[in-house]
Amino acid sequence: MEIAVITPIPDMITNFSESTIFRKSIENKLINLSVINLRDFGIGTYKQIDDAPYGGGSGMVMMAKPLQDSIEYAIKLVGGTKDLQIIFPSPQGEKWNQNSAKTLSEIEKMILICGHYKGIDERIIEKYVTKEISVGDYILSNGEVPAMIIMDSISRLIPGTLNNLNSALSDTFTYGLLDHPHYTKPRIYEDMIVPDVLLSGHHKNIQDWRENKRKLRTEKKRPDIWKNFIKLS
Repeated sequence: MEIAVITPIPDMITNFSESTIFRKSIENKLINLSVINLRDFGIGTYKQIDDAPYGGGSGMVMMAKPLQDSIEYAIKLVGGTKDLQIIFPSPQGEKWNQNSAKTLSEIEKMILICGHYKGIDERIIEKYVTKEISVGDYILSNGEVPAMIIMDSISRLIPGTLNNLNSALSDTFTYGLLDHPHYTKPRIYEDMIVPDVLLSGHHKNIQDWRENKRKLRTEKKRPDIWKNFIKLS
């Protein structure tokens, strides 16, 4: 997969790519990441990338020209427009979930645009953006955070990133239920004891215990997920 990220804060993306599980995707040559500094395409001596909005109002808007130039540069880096998704994290986008991650984990080319200020010039969205994605109904101060969320959740689903793909397949939103409790050494910690069944060596009993805990947790803590699970069962 070819991924290019357009950002005025490239260090955020670089640090993420070097300090998380995403690094394994790069090391194993599953993902080729290009981090593009939007400031390199800024206008004038001060490399301007934003200006006041037409019509007045507070805040600033990211300008069309630097974004267009950086997108065109990114398109060349990822290898053209065929099978390319240009993604802009935005409150107006479709809600990001595990199914979204699964779908995008199977594409070959992706460009992520990290927004700032009040947003980006609408003409860039009309001309280039193929998908807007919302990571939740709350406000963030930059587009790098949702971009990292998207990249992280995608990379986990690409075979070869995790040592054991079954770990990803048993995660909460892939499996359809909340996860079961986990324990490790020591067996007794501050008078709290690991359940005997987990030390029994009886794989069927352990699996049944874990499945039951998943269901009980989900029904209690996330009735919305439980309702959907029952519907699909």
